[in-house]
Amino acid sequence: QVQLVESGGGLAQAGGSLRLSCAASGRTFSIYAMAWFLQKPGKEREHVATVTWSLGLASYADSVKGRFTASRDNAKNTLYLQMTDLKPDDSAVYYCAARSGSIYYLPTTAADFRSWGQGTQVTVSS
Repeated sequence: QVQLVESGGGLAQAGGSLRLSCAASGRTFSIYAMAWFLQKPGKEREHVATVTWSLGLASYADSVKGRFTASRDNAKNTLYLQMTDLKPDDSAVYYCAARSGSIYYLPTTAADFRSWGQGTQVTVSS
């Protein structure tokens, strides 16, 4: 099993930046991909970005392309999300997720991931 702990959320102004981190522990050798999702009140979790652990292949939601960058540091077992040009609509709880075991596609749905962090709140003011 993989345990995940997010950090780095907080309050930012529109146009500003934040960096989220997600530290993985446990059976990290089994990780195939990690991802960021966001969840707004009363809504389902939405995919933000996915990064494959070994090759670093990335996929982004259209809403964040060009503004957010996901990356990983394998030595530190940590996933990052650099968020720039933040918009009030980016306000949400951001969750880190991990998938163990490879699949033939880049996972981008919540159902593809079994391990989840506790979430970190991001609030963007206008």
